[in-house]
Amino acid sequence: MINSRQPVDVPRMLLSVLFLSVMIIACLWIVRPFILGFAWAGTVVIATWPLMIRLQRMLWGRRFLAVLVMMVLLILLFIIPIALLVNSLVDNSGPVIDWIAKGHSVMPDLDWLNSIPLVGDKLYAGWHNLLESGGSAIMAKVRPYIGSTTTWFIGQAAHVGQLVIHCVLMLLFSALLYWRGEKVAFGIRHFAIRLAASRGDAAVLLAGQAIRAVALGVVVTALAQAILGGIGLAISGVPYATVLTVVMMLSCLVQLGPLVVLVPSIIWLYWTGDTTWGTVLLVWSCVVGLMDNVIRPVLIRMGADLPMVLILSGVIGGLIAFGMIGLFIGPVLLAVSWRLFSVWVQEAPAPQQSASEAIDALEKQGSPLEK
Repeated sequence: MINSRQPVDVPRMLLSVLFLSVMIIACLWIVRPFILGFAWAGTVVIATWPLMIRLQRMLWGRRFLAVLVMMVLLILLFIIPIALLVNSLVDNSGPVIDWIAKGHSVMPDLDWLNSIPLVGDKLYAGWHNLLESGGSAIMAKVRPYIGSTTTWFIGQAAHVGQLVIHCVLMLLFSALLYWRGEKVAFGIRHFAIRLAASRGDAAVLLAGQAIRAVALGVVVTALAQAILGGIGLAISGVPYATVLTVVMMLSCLVQLGPLVVLVPSIIWLYWTGDTTWGTVLLVWSCVVGLMDNVIRPVLIRMGADLPMVLILSGVIGGLIAFGMIGLFIGPVLLAVSWRLFSVWVQEAPAPQQSASEAIDALEKQGSPLEK
């Protein structure tokens, strides 16, 4: 019998794979400056697409007008806060860096401890005993870490410029995605079906749910709490309100909440004797702090429920890996991966036996190596 099968041309297959790999790497290298901006734009568009469709219906079905309104909203939400952040960092970081660079990092005297009722004198005496016994030695050990921390913050300040560039790219890509969103979504789903048939299409839809859950349930909640908390700080007369607002947004993103910033601000207002504005900020802080329990469940139900540990890891890891833009990209990447992994695991039946029963069954069958 004659074998009609043709021999496999291994060199041809290897060269084909090599050529495709080189082309893919070259394309990724070319578009590398735009990847983060496009990913950010995709996250924003997926999360706000229902709002854009609703605006289009209200504006007589005109897509152009709806896209224009969405661009104005994105500028108010991203460009103006980032501009205020950059201006505040430039105004406030210079004196601090100069103070540390000149070696003025000495232990404070803390005279205000004497004014604390009952225990103030003891605290002041204990602090000065610590300074006399080894305060200089303690500062000598802490100073290298201060320098390293300052260097890290200066490096992160350099990421602010990149954040501005990515923000501009995000606006441009968002306008394009809003304008041709249906075609882009159809193309992505078509590509996913080409890769993995119906399983690929389901993966794309699940990824969209995860992105919307993170964007709405975490980022929107953090922005709302930070903006309202920052308004309260500015009205109450707390200094460095812009920087504190940014810190508050970071604390909200990592699930610590806005009270990490608001409570010390309230204490400072009462300490300086401004009890009226301290009380106002106290009431306002209660409202802002409770927003988390009201807004987030509603928004997360619009997407997909995700573990908070996953969000925390994505925020911190994204900040380290991608800089400030990683605050938005990191949680989204982990959320999409977790959602796809969870669905893949749930395709298999859950264990029906307890742990002890499963171990006994394995022992009765014996190890495959012993057979």
